[in-house]
Amino acid sequence: MEFLRFLLFFTILSLAIVASQADLDDYWKSKLPNTRMPKAVRDLLHNDWSEDKSTSVGVGKGGVNVNTGKGKGTHVNVGKGGVNVNTGKGKGTHVSVGKKGGVGVSTGKGTRVGVGKGGVGVSTGHKGHRVYVGVTPSPDPFKYLYAASEAQLHDDPNVALFFLEKDLHKGTTMNLKFTEPQSSPAGFLPRKTADSIPFSSNGVDDVLTRFDLKPDSASAEALKNTIKECEEPGIDGEEKYCATSMESMVDFTTSKLGSKVEAISTEVQKPDTESSQKYQIVDVRKLNGIKDDKSVVCHKMKYAYAVFYCHKTLETEAYAVSLIGANGNRAKAVAVCHKDTAAWNPKHLAFQVLKVKPGTVPICHFLPQDHIVWVSA
Repeated sequence: MEFLRFLLFFTILSLAIVASQADLDDYWKSKLPNTRMPKAVRDLLHNDWSEDKSTSVGVGKGGVNVNTGKGKGTHVNVGKGGVNVNTGKGKGTHVSVGKKGGVGVSTGKGTRVGVGKGGVGVSTGHKGHRVYVGVTPSPDPFKYLYAASEAQLHDDPNVALFFLEKDLHKGTTMNLKFTEPQSSPAGFLPRKTADSIPFSSNGVDDVLTRFDLKPDSASAEALKNTIKECEEPGIDGEEKYCATSMESMVDFTTSKLGSKVEAISTEVQKPDTESSQKYQIVDVRKLNGIKDDKSVVCHKMKYAYAVFYCHKTLETEAYAVSLIGANGNRAKAVAVCHKDTAAWNPKHLAFQVLKVKPGTVPICHFLPQDHIVWVSA
């Protein structure tokens, strides 16, 4: 019975993701008709998955059956051979459960999700490699209550993203490294689905069971660390919120900034795969209004599906910065400058790298590619 409960949950979860693309697009357009969707959001919508919207689940003598209500829609059947889900198209979405292989979801040529002994894995078929939910937790440099670890000072590529506001102008050169996003590539769940999954320290065991994660695995530690960070209070003057769906992220942002907003994320021509290189600033554009120092910044978290740590702070300015690397690589980066850092942890990464003290000078940083800044338009 426990297996059937998990199986039903995973099957419905998979079908909900399959059905979400058009719904999320429509929600964005209805709430933000004049706002361009940034790449950091587009990349999490799974554009290659189908858009069936009507799903029913039935349990009878023959086992479990799920049908989207269309003649050629999605079907789920449970028989002696396990569970099979087929969207009715030769190259559509398939979910299968075998005796040894766990649960697998495949879109044919697109994204595959598998649940086995190793936890939840995501593989983008055309790239040919698996990506797991978690990595070993470490202090997030964009959370200002945390002290940097010694290892982070030497190994974290985000170290190079911090700089002083006085250097934010055309002609400045910096040693930077724009890497591939480090957090989980897992996409958005529809809000209704996300809201049905516990997101609290009290519900961690349930979440680990739902996603078949071992309590002592790196993926489980990353998941628990994300929940812990979301439950902790923010620093003075910060309004924070962890958005477990795209809809909730949009709603939080518009509640703080109004319905007319601009959303932007860092976009890089190609990620830097080697060591950092010298980039030159070729253009700087302030995103906030001249007298507006408010913004909402949303940071992608390590989780089994897309979760963003969003916070609104005062005395914060945001900029769109165009850069060109020594090898010709181009980046349109988002820079956020914090005017007041007095409440930050004195051992925060920024202070150790820039050799300054809390509250003395404005500190800026570029955002990684899977983070988003929102400002009033």
